Amino acid sequence: MANFDIHQIVQSLHEARLDWRLSQGRNNDSNGREFPSRDALAGIVDTLKGVLFPMRLGPPDLRQESENFHVAHALDAALHGLLEQVRLELKYSASLQNRAVPTLQEDALHVTRAFGASLPDIRSLLDTDVLAAYHGDPAARSVDEVLLCYPGTLAMIHYRLAHRLYQLGLPLLARIIAELAHGATGIDIHPGAQIGSGFFIDHGTGVVIGETAVIGNNVRIYQAVTLGAKRFPTDAQGKLEKGLARHPIVEDDVVIYAGATILGRITLGRGAVIGGNVWLTHDVPPGANISQAASREEARALPTAAAA
Repeated sequence: MANFDIHQIVQSLHEARLDWRLSQGRNNDSNGREFPSRDALAGIVDTLKGVLFPMRLGPPDLRQESENFHVAHALDAALHGLLEQVRLELKYSASLQNRAVPTLQEDALHVTRAFGASLPDIRSLLDTDVLAAYHGDPAARSVDEVLLCYPGTLAMIHYRLAHRLYQLGLPLLARIIAELAHGATGIDIHPGAQIGSGFFIDHGTGVVIGETAVIGNNVRIYQAVTLGAKRFPTDAQGKLEKGLARHPIVEDDVVIYAGATILGRITLGRGAVIGGNVWLTHDVPPGANISQAASREEARALPTAAAA
């Protein structure tokens, strides 16, 4: 029988963990889990999908006459599970700031109740996203197909749930939920981004939407689109400054075709159309049509550093 020296490996891993915790200024005095669980959140989100769309994303044997019963039971289970994850994040956040939270359980309950109360509004927003995909894709034969099959719709379900948690001061839970969709779809939407109603991501793979992006209503984008930052300012110590508005503003009714890269805090005006593979770092007026050819002409027209 092979000997893997398990004891020595376990001891070395223990020492590595202690070194890491000491380097981060954390004491090893916890008797329970310190962080939210990715696996627990995956189960909670799957349950919430069935709560939001019970006859499409709920149990396969569900019937309409028992729909409300299922929703009530599943919602109760999901919110109780979420409550523990919220408590863990609030406790973790407090530990990073070296402060006590005497009302931890009450705070977690308040936040979880606020999240639960927002689910009807989230469902209404998701309905607009599903309809936008159905009307925006000639290959879509029904709204049910959109809900069951489209990766952009799955990503938006995760985003809408994650964004609400982000608004409620739970960025770690929000990021985990967003990353679950990222891993499944290849669509990377930061939960801090602000996205209006009727948002449609067609195909989706490779889409990146940054934390401070602001997207209006009835916007449509295609695969491999990036709404990213142009630069990352640093402070006097050379560390990245966090929280700055650094991603694009996309106004209502904009269409962005595949492969476009839009960087920096620029504004794409209402009704603008951005062509495929365009690299864009300047404002676009309302109703403009930006293509690769137009971008090259603009680049040639810009003064050189020497001429300036």
